[in-house]
Amino acid sequence: MAGVLNFSQYLGGPDAVNCEQVFPSSQQTLQYNFAQNVQNWIFEVEAQTLVVDTITFDRTTGLPNFANSTIIGYFPNQVISTSSNIVVVNQTAGIVNITLPAYMYTGPILADARKNVPITVVSVAWTTPGSNVGYVINPTANSHRWAFINCWEPGIIPDDPTIVNTTTTHYTAVL
Repeated sequence: MAGVLNFSQYLGGPDAVNCEQVFPSSQQTLQYNFAQNVQNWIFEVEAQTLVVDTITFDRTTGLPNFANSTIIGYFPNQVISTSSNIVVVNQTAGIVNITLPAYMYTGPILADARKNVPITVVSVAWTTPGSNVGYVINPTANSHRWAFINCWEPGIIPDDPTIVNTTTTHYTAVL
């Protein structure tokens, strides 16, 4: 069908996004080294969980293959607090720690790991203050994307994320 992207096309291919398989309870801190002064830079972090119908994995590398994956649902976008999750470690050297909080996805997960899989896509974006060109200030914006394949773990409701009971989770799937 023309105009419809599969999940691999949406992500932009393996060179455009970092992909990991995680437990929803996982929290991690990413350290960015911009190798320049980050004074007055503006950071934004957003996350949205998408549900794909199927995922296959390469038998040799274990990496996910999204070539035949189709987005079948999604949850509302979340803005991740920059005041508590972004720490400039060294402003002059450009070292910035960005913490991705646990439980960006809180709904049910099938223990199958290959069917109706919730994948949280996180965008880490930054805008530099730019330079003056005449009377115009030209800021520069850039971003990285991360895709976190949510895996079932004890404590997570073992159920289909496409059939969300809104009494057990505060996100509602839009299918």
